[in-house]
Amino acid sequence: MNMVLGDALSLLLFRLHNGRLLGINLLKVNEIIPCPALTKMPSRHPHVRGVATLRGSALTVIDLARAIGERGGSDDGDGCLIVTELSRSRQGLHVHSVERIVQCSTRDVRPPPSGAGSRAFITGVTQIDGSIVQILDIEKVLHEIAPAPLEEVSEELLTPAERQLLQGRRVLVVDDSQVAIQQTLMTLRKLDLDCEAVRSAASALDVLRSAREEGRPVEVLVSDIEMPEMDGYALVQQIRKDSQLADTYVLLHTSLDSTMNTEKARSVGANDVLTKFSSVDLSQALLRAFQRLNG
Repeated sequence: MNMVLGDALSLLLFRLHNGRLLGINLLKVNEIIPCPALTKMPSRHPHVRGVATLRGSALTVIDLARAIGERGGSDDGDGCLIVTELSRSRQGLHVHSVERIVQCSTRDVRPPPSGAGSRAFITGVTQIDGSIVQILDIEKVLHEIAPAPLEEVSEELLTPAERQLLQGRRVLVVDDSQVAIQQTLMTLRKLDLDCEAVRSAASALDVLRSAREEGRPVEVLVSDIEMPEMDGYALVQQIRKDSQLADTYVLLHTSLDSTMNTEKARSVGANDVLTKFSSVDLSQALLRAFQRLNG
């Protein structure tokens, strides 16, 4: 399989107790361990099995099957934990079994079927060795259990001159997660930015080109990295190859640890990379972007 930079995707395949096969981006996985003894918390969310102690640190353990509306496993320590770290948090996903790691191309990942509904908890589907694999939307799972508190962008965060610099400037957000779009747009609107959002890289390119033709170009693109069909890295490459769009400032906004992605982001031509989700950090990243654009 020939894959260009930013096109390769490594998936960890695993099964729930009812046999359903799912995949998760390997970059979101810290480790896989047998299910340890759990401490039951009296006021825990019904989809949280309990808390484990992992090398001296508390780890919330989520019954993934129950969290996505399916039959969960027993509570006798069966199965294993996929320990994940994303969006500045760490948790254990309790699953029946882990199968293997596979490689695929983001171009072969399709968006969820239109009839999947808002409770589908998947970001895309692909085919591995003749079997359909659904890719887990772990951000949606976490948001349903414990929505991240949205930090207020206080008046003191930016000076009046900095707020004036941002006011009315055009920003486009592209993310396949509706949760991420809502969080991001809420922050951008509090900064008085002229912003809109789309759900795919192809749609983002369409908007960027249309805006340029209308004489009101989008100055800053805030893009997710993980997206079906074309990921954020490939999107940046397309923008840099287009003479009409090449000067667009691109901030890659990812649930993965941004320190892991900085080198790759720079190599494809991104201007900045930031880990989701902090309203304060996002505000500062946008301020840096427009300060740079203003020279």
